[in-house]
Amino acid sequence: MSEALRFEILGPQRAWYADRPLDLGPGKQRAVLAVLLLAAGRPVPTGQIVDAVWPEEPPANGPNVVQKYVAGLRRVLEPDRSPRTPAQVLTLTDAGYVLRIPPEAVDAVRFERGVRRARQWQAAGRTEDALAEVTGALERWQGEPFTGFTGAYFDAARHRLVELRAVALETRTELELASGRHGELVGRLVELVAEFPVRERLRHQLMLALHRGGRQAEALAAYRDFADLLREEYGIEPGEALQDLHRRILRSDPTLTVPPVSPASPALPAPPAPSGPPASSAPSAPTSVPAPRAGGTPDGSGLPDGSTSAEPEAAAVPPTPAPTPDATGPAATPAPTPSATGPAPAAAPVPPAAPGRAAGPVPPAAPGPAAGPVGPLTPVPHALLVAMNQPADTPADRRAPGWARLAATLAGTATVLVSFGSLTWAVVLGYALWRRTWRLALAGIGYFLLVFSVFVLAVSSPETEEISDGEALYLIVAMGTCWLLGTAHVVLLNPTLWAAVGGLFWTGRRRTDEQRRLRREQARYLLHHYPAARVDLRIGRPDLLRTYDDGGLVDVNSVPDPVLATLPGLTVDQRRQVAVDRWLRGPYGSLEELAGRCHLPPAAAETLRDVLLFLPPEPPPVRHS
Repeated sequence: MSEALRFEILGPQRAWYADRPLDLGPGKQRAVLAVLLLAAGRPVPTGQIVDAVWPEEPPANGPNVVQKYVAGLRRVLEPDRSPRTPAQVLTLTDAGYVLRIPPEAVDAVRFERGVRRARQWQAAGRTEDALAEVTGALERWQGEPFTGFTGAYFDAARHRLVELRAVALETRTELELASGRHGELVGRLVELVAEFPVRERLRHQLMLALHRGGRQAEALAAYRDFADLLREEYGIEPGEALQDLHRRILRSDPTLTVPPVSPASPALPAPPAPSGPPASSAPSAPTSVPAPRAGGTPDGSGLPDGSTSAEPEAAAVPPTPAPTPDATGPAATPAPTPSATGPAPAAAPVPPAAPGRAAGPVPPAAPGPAAGPVGPLTPVPHALLVAMNQPADTPADRRAPGWARLAATLAGTATVLVSFGSLTWAVVLGYALWRRTWRLALAGIGYFLLVFSVFVLAVSSPETEEISDGEALYLIVAMGTCWLLGTAHVVLLNPTLWAAVGGLFWTGRRRTDEQRRLRREQARYLLHHYPAARVDLRIGRPDLLRTYDDGGLVDVNSVPDPVLATLPGLTVDQRRQVAVDRWLRGPYGSLEELAGRCHLPPAAAETLRDVLLFLPPEPPPVRHS
């Protein structure tokens, strides 16, 4: 019976028995089924079902209500079962209700497995197979999941599935870019950018597709629009990878052209399926890793992203046919990735991940000579370690050059001072039009209303009468606000001066947090370019003695359970669940996989994004007899 059942939750909730659609009943009964489908094959406690379906006002007799809806579902899912026969599909155990169906009966599971297989084809260099797999997986989407279901449980499940869809869309676009199909991508990327406006990886792909199509001006305009959005809405700058692509488009970098794709040169390395323990094999020593350079990957298509797994470029390839698991998730770490058809050419280094963002899949490398003789890993240069222990902030690109911003600040300040604040509103509104921000427009309107009120008060007062003390105080406060406060406001509209003033008020805690964040990014940079840093510096292993400060990174697949018990933002039960799940089902491939397997809410998962590494477990040492 259960083998003939099929369920859809990636859009309107539907079910079939063989080819016959099933009527799933009222909304609450559908919600109970959705909870069971999200944990198909695993017991779900009655209390969890009540909390998920009735998040705000649970019924007083919740277990009895759940039992009523379960009985209705049993009649729908097993219409031929007699009332006295025990249920076979939806059963009750000591741990809760279990929906006994194959995982493949749910379209969301088939979607996730399809994306996972596509990434395996990527790792093997089979670009067309990977593209067909991820396209087929995306075709399962029929709309937003769990429409009409409210509450934290369904919000978290919806957020996870939508995030996986966004990752799959980015992966498909990456594969199509690697195959030279940039001409047909622009229209679809414009729609995706409108749907996911703050995903940097999609913006990166749009700029790259426009540039490769000979539309350099539109690529630069796309960057300006995104930079304005981030500054005005979130007060941040685009990530380093996007800024690097912007600079390279400005100078017409020839390495941004599409590299040739051949079976012997994998178009887009990607990690294998993250579920289960990785294949263990004794890795051969790769060739020397090239020295880092400022250009990033040769074609500029590698982009760190906050929601995407990281597949670092292979530095060299061991002569074994089985792919070695690569690092995924927020930690951007390299590992040798073998090709399915033979040794791959040495890859170019990858730019470091942007602060606070996870690293995305690394794009194809430009063709180059085959890997040389096998030798030891390149050690981490001492000079580089010294330099990286001294964080240096790189000034972000601005919309206007520095001299123009300085001239605007001087002119605006002079206008406010000379007019005694009566023209402050005009200066602020001018900035609002220049930057296209409604917040400055509101401030300009506020200054205008103050000046207008002073004018009205002055005109309405008879010349023969003296103004009252209250009116005089109002005139002084209003004009003083427009003059003195307006002058300070105009000065601080200069982003350089604002950053300098803001630095004066940083507390010691905030400075320390910023330094630790920079340390973490530098440690990830080392792992990108110098795989030996993982062993030499013991990055992500706070349980081991070491001298290198990695800013508090934690390699979730390697640290012992006591370290997992210190993960921030999780409850004691959630930390225990992470440790038990890792022991039962093997290492994690990404933050999304960890959150899905351990049922972590999005807020708790986001607190871990900046500190977790997802490195494949080191193979056991080979014992020579």
